[in-house]
Amino acid sequence: MQRYTRKQIVESVPQTGFFGHPKGLFTLFFTEFWERFSYYGMRAILVYYMYYEVSKGGLGLDENVALAIMSIYGSLVYMSGILGGWIADRVTGTSNAVFYGGVLIMFGHIALAVPGDVAFFFLSMVLIVIGTGLLKPNVSSVVGEMYDEKDARRDAGFSIFYMGINMGAFLSPLVVSFFSDRYDFHAGFGVAAVGMFIGLIMFVLTRKKNLGLAGTQVHNPLSAEEKKNFLKIFIVSAIILAIILPLSISRNWLTIERFVALVGLLGILIPIAYFVVMYRSPKTKPVERSRLLAYVPLFIASVMFWAIQEQGSTVLANFADQRTQLDFWGIRINPAWFQSLNPLFIITLAPVFAWLWVKMGERQPSIPKKFALALVFAGLSFLVIIVPGYMAGEGALVNPMWLVLSYLIVVFGELCLSPVGLSATTKLAPEAFQAQTMSLWFLSNAAAQAINAQLAKFYTEASEMVYFGTIGLVSIVLGILMFLISPAIQEKMQGIK
Repeated sequence: MQRYTRKQIVESVPQTGFFGHPKGLFTLFFTEFWERFSYYGMRAILVYYMYYEVSKGGLGLDENVALAIMSIYGSLVYMSGILGGWIADRVTGTSNAVFYGGVLIMFGHIALAVPGDVAFFFLSMVLIVIGTGLLKPNVSSVVGEMYDEKDARRDAGFSIFYMGINMGAFLSPLVVSFFSDRYDFHAGFGVAAVGMFIGLIMFVLTRKKNLGLAGTQVHNPLSAEEKKNFLKIFIVSAIILAIILPLSISRNWLTIERFVALVGLLGILIPIAYFVVMYRSPKTKPVERSRLLAYVPLFIASVMFWAIQEQGSTVLANFADQRTQLDFWGIRINPAWFQSLNPLFIITLAPVFAWLWVKMGERQPSIPKKFALALVFAGLSFLVIIVPGYMAGEGALVNPMWLVLSYLIVVFGELCLSPVGLSATTKLAPEAFQAQTMSLWFLSNAAAQAINAQLAKFYTEASEMVYFGTIGLVSIVLGILMFLISPAIQEKMQGIK
């Protein structure tokens, strides 16, 4: 297999053609736009599809079970990125991984678009989880390969790329919910499938011309012997699963509740294993071990933040459906529309926060203090929900602007944590574990959603004030603690700011 240098790969990509950026950014921008359109559109109505009665076109699952499944699904999506990155690095290359992932996602949405039972529903989830694991981490890697490491356009290119993500995430709940309202849930899922199909068509038709060699190289290919062993392990594992899973389900050994608990346990154990392996590795230098120790409280803070933020598509989605006045100002609000608020606020406020940090310069808060602010904002976003519940009383519908305010406040926190966390991860990662540390960052979201699957059991209309109040206060207390220990964390970061 021919090996290409970084320079050869960059030179193979037309370097102008999309707002002054490499032409391939056009391909990847719209591939990710349509992938996120399909993902967030499907996610906007998925929890309702699970717990609505069969007579209303749903699956008729218990509400708390539906909320738990939704969280576990999100957790598995982030966990699958580890497998997707490994397959791209050792088998397919990132560009092919993006294509194969998009195909699996499309078939997953097609499966949702076809009326079926719970078993068929879980099949669609498996396809989407594996497909997203292949596509999501690798499409970002291809973006990076188009630029020289010293190219000043690199950060701006990623900013344009992430704008595509949020544009797709903003539009899709509005479009998909329109079709699910006008026809049924399956029509909405069908629109999501069409979105992914459009993204695939654009990717296939333009990648050769626009991407050149970017994403085509397998960076750490399996040897012939490793391929044989991998194939054997894959076949044996598939056979074992094909035997054990149906048997476990038929004999009631594997229930939804037990599966949720298992994934929840993995969501916590896998990050711990990552930390231990990296810390104890002889490849990790003493200064890097110190930085890993500094990363631990940042990771814990990230888990707490995402545990609140990701409930926007579970518990808050249920709150929007069951507890919110949806006839407002003469408009009938679809509860799925609230899912567009997060990307809308990010698109609007991200430039403001970027300007603020630049304007403050050396006076801006340190990384740990920004994380502390994020936790306080996240906690406040939950405490805000208590107010209308207390004022209206149990069973009464609340003004939707309270929910809008909650989504807005948590975005303040997200802009303090998410881009800062990505940057901090690249700075604090041991040199020998750059990619694994980035995977670890995304696992904080997987761990958060695994925890949410357990928390969802405690949410009911009767307990909502205690639920929101307890989680909100815990986040604020952790934020204050993070602020107090931030000097110690900063010291362990060994000069990283």
